[in-house]
Amino acid sequence: MQDPASLLPLASATFHILLAVAEEDRHGYAIIQEVAVRTGGELKLSAGTLYRSIQRMLEQGLIVETSDRPEPEFDDERRRYYRISPYGVLVAKAETRRLSQLVKLAQQSGFAAGKA
Repeated sequence: MQDPASLLPLASATFHILLAVAEEDRHGYAIIQEVAVRTGGELKLSAGTLYRSIQRMLEQGLIVETSDRPEPEFDDERRRYYRISPYGVLVAKAETRRLSQLVKLAQQSGFAAGKA
């Protein structure tokens, strides 16, 4: 397994997609919606950005396509569902540590509220 830190820093879209699929399996459009909700509409992923990111994330082993499906009345068989992989969790945690360190440095330099 590749060192999670080797993928850092993550692209913003990649990190947000990992957050969106961390809690539950989601299909593409549901990921777009979840990212928009989580960011208060600040980040609106286009379909092109989403699916390019998903393809790269599948290749890197950050997410997996799952065969688990919702109940048929809540599903569309054309949808593909994704979930975070164990490796994806490690990478997301590494990115969170990296971002936390950046915030601490910004606080120490007076660029962010609070002191570390």
